[in-house]
Amino acid sequence: MKRFFGILTCLIVFSACDDGDLVIDTIDFDEVTTSSCGDANNLLFKLKEGEALILNVPTETFKEEATPPNDPIRLNVSSQNQVVYNFYDGKVSSNNICDLIPPSTPNVKNQWKADSGVIEVTTVTVKSLDETNNSTKITGYKHNIIFKNITFGKGDGTTQFYESFVFGDYLKNITPLPLAFDQKLSICNTGLVYETSASESLTLTIDPLLIDNSNTPIGQPRVGTIGLLKNKLVYRLYTNVISVDKFCETTDFAVKEEWLGVAGGTIEVTTTSIGNVFTHVIVFKNVSLAKGNNNFRLGDTYKYGELQTHP
Repeated sequence: MKRFFGILTCLIVFSACDDGDLVIDTIDFDEVTTSSCGDANNLLFKLKEGEALILNVPTETFKEEATPPNDPIRLNVSSQNQVVYNFYDGKVSSNNICDLIPPSTPNVKNQWKADSGVIEVTTVTVKSLDETNNSTKITGYKHNIIFKNITFGKGDGTTQFYESFVFGDYLKNITPLPLAFDQKLSICNTGLVYETSASESLTLTIDPLLIDNSNTPIGQPRVGTIGLLKNKLVYRLYTNVISVDKFCETTDFAVKEEWLGVAGGTIEVTTTSIGNVFTHVIVFKNVSLAKGNNNFRLGDTYKYGELQTHP
């Protein structure tokens, strides 16, 4: 926050020229893409020739979580949640907004600061679709920002009021979940089926009847349904690489993300044997994973893997 005030102060201090009275009637950035300062600070901004619209809110406002329908995040304009409009005497760039010590030119000729109002943020997931199997991956989050009943103080004693002012979309890309498994399944003494890969796992609290040590007829797999207790499917992403050898023995691995199978997806198990070794091929059909208001599809058909058991 101190950095933000410092930036604004420096911009004003560097303003040394006077080209006469400057009259601004409205703020219009409808066709301008939102940018951010990244790790430099938590500012979002829009630039247009000699104009800048700056939003300064806590970074945690933009969560990796879709907001519920018709229930956006709402922030009151305050010293912690700021909206500022600057008009310059030349073409402005991101350096004028993001640098701790901004360039000496262009200079701020006029500044509006929001005195009151509400900042509304509606977040939706951005997904990519694999049309070969209708699976999806979450690739980012789009945050739509609107100001409601916002009043700007123009600095000359007058104000500008907007009942609804659309700031626009802020797109934050993420790295999709890896799901980089080799489809070789293992089973704990508790009956938990699992597969791991580096810092992730996919576990299934399987109904024992689905992996009975008997061959299934050709074309007639055993069928189950993803549930919240029986046949519970859980994907976990951990903060560090986990030890496969200790997977069944400990729950001390630090979990970064946890996604649960959506109840209703189908499990199909085909069992064949060679000697006294039974191989169970487990396939998911129309299975999705969800976390909070987010979800993604494993696809029409997703091979979980092969599990070998003995009588």
